[in-house]
Amino acid sequence: MKVTGAILREVGKPWQLEEFELGDPVEDEVQVKLVSSGLCHSDHHLRTGDSPVPLPVIGGHEGAGVVTKVGPGVTRLKEGDHVVTAFIPACGVCEPCSRGLQNICDEGARLMSGLAISDNTNRLTTHDGLPLTQMCLLGTFAEYITVNQASLVKIEDDIPLKEAALLGCGVATGWGSAAQIGGTRTGDTVVVVGVGGVGINSVQGAVASGARFVVAVDPVPFKREMAQKMGATHTFASMEEALGPVGEFTWGKMANTTIITVGVIEGEMIAPALALTAKGGQVVVTGMGPASDIDVKLSLFELTLLQKRVQGAIFGGAGPRTQIPNLLNEYRAGKLNLADLVTTRYTLDQVNEAYDDMLNGKNIRGMIEF
Repeated sequence: MKVTGAILREVGKPWQLEEFELGDPVEDEVQVKLVSSGLCHSDHHLRTGDSPVPLPVIGGHEGAGVVTKVGPGVTRLKEGDHVVTAFIPACGVCEPCSRGLQNICDEGARLMSGLAISDNTNRLTTHDGLPLTQMCLLGTFAEYITVNQASLVKIEDDIPLKEAALLGCGVATGWGSAAQIGGTRTGDTVVVVGVGGVGINSVQGAVASGARFVVAVDPVPFKREMAQKMGATHTFASMEEALGPVGEFTWGKMANTTIITVGVIEGEMIAPALALTAKGGQVVVTGMGPASDIDVKLSLFELTLLQKRVQGAIFGGAGPRTQIPNLLNEYRAGKLNLADLVTTRYTLDQVNEAYDDMLNGKNIRGMIEF
């Protein structure tokens, strides 16, 4: 079938709406009619070239919808099921999945190649016959997707599908950065640096985990206000501004965990984040930087003698098949606010306007609705 999607043909150029050919599901694949797609900063990394993938590419990796077709061999899903996309596939049988590390499933090695799990080919073709890469093997900037069942998680029908899309990346990644890989416990102090579509959920995850102090750091006043609405106890415009007060209200102990969730992380951010962090504590690096950037500044003296850690995190350190259902339980219990995360809703043809709004600090999360 022919479908219209937001496609990037050249680094630095705008997204453009084009018709492309979407194939029927092959072995282990499922077709989904999407209701919504989140507008994540990770897709903007394609446009800047920070995340190198074969071009052209159809963007989008945060979606929710209804299964319309299933291919041979599909056992997890059937037509009519409600699903959320997971930007990390979870096959369930590789060595990391078998150890409970679904978020680093071996199939994730394909994410930057665009080659489908099912048959190792590009499953999409542009109108002029070029292989079309799917962002994170998904490509949710189109109303229909055909993807492997490993990239989908079934959810209950009572969950609003429009908001459920956020569970596929921003919510799970942010929440898990505080609650799972961050290991927040009752009484902890947590600092979240960058309060966008991911960081706002680190705030929510820290609050739900019982943190005593939740500190949100962001230069945009609107985002600091939203962080307070979600439970942050203190807000600051920069890490430098936060350093003294955090020391005062923790009696010099500093933060158990500092989470960096900025849109584009730079190596020079690690040193001030470590300064905000207690001895024996950790800096969780969730934000993405350019693939070519290997320069990091930190005090090795401080790292060793105060036994601090710098911890990378993808999907919040939790597997999509466990994390997404757990988050739905938090939503039902009133501990996870989904509705207020969506600042502005857009149509597909407004995708460039939506990213301009994100870069200008106007959105916590923008959402395309089909």
